[in-house]
Amino acid sequence: MKVEKTKLDGCVIVTPPRHGDNRGFFSETFSTRAMEQADLPSNFVQDNLSRSATKGTIRGLHCQAPPHAQAKLVRCLRGSILDVAVDVRHGSPTYGEWVAVELSDENGSALLVPTGFLHGFVTLTDGVDVFYKCSDHYAPETEMSVRFDDPDIGIDWGISADQATLSGKDGEAGSMAEFVTPFGPDGGPR
Repeated sequence: MKVEKTKLDGCVIVTPPRHGDNRGFFSETFSTRAMEQADLPSNFVQDNLSRSATKGTIRGLHCQAPPHAQAKLVRCLRGSILDVAVDVRHGSPTYGEWVAVELSDENGSALLVPTGFLHGFVTLTDGVDVFYKCSDHYAPETEMSVRFDDPDIGIDWGISADQATLSGKDGEAGSMAEFVTPFGPDGGPR
């Protein structure tokens, strides 16, 4: 398993090896042992699958507050996405900074988004399936969100707001200036 650091501490790209032959390929996409050997979290309790029909669909930016904060291991099973993580850990030297990584069925990579980060993605193709492992169960009462096109964050999604397909909830998300982070510098409770 290849692990690449990003500019945000704890947010890493994980790429498992693929073993190919004339039939296609085989890849072990998750192993608790491999994650632990790489000193990465492996305590995932819930798997989610989202399907987006059209290119330009944006989901995010979301997180769950403690005590139900979620680390996520995000992988694109079909099509491709630009996956984004934003550091919202109070006191972090990279607070408000973001990383974007292209994940696709072709590259097989995953992005590990630790607790203390907002997460979102934009679909780069039609017909996209995104699979993600979560370290805590869904708890709607702890959901928090920031608008995807917030100027204080300044994410380059590759499309304008009027081209994006959003849920009503994501379209009504608040600003980064209004966001009060519940996370301390280590991603735990503040």
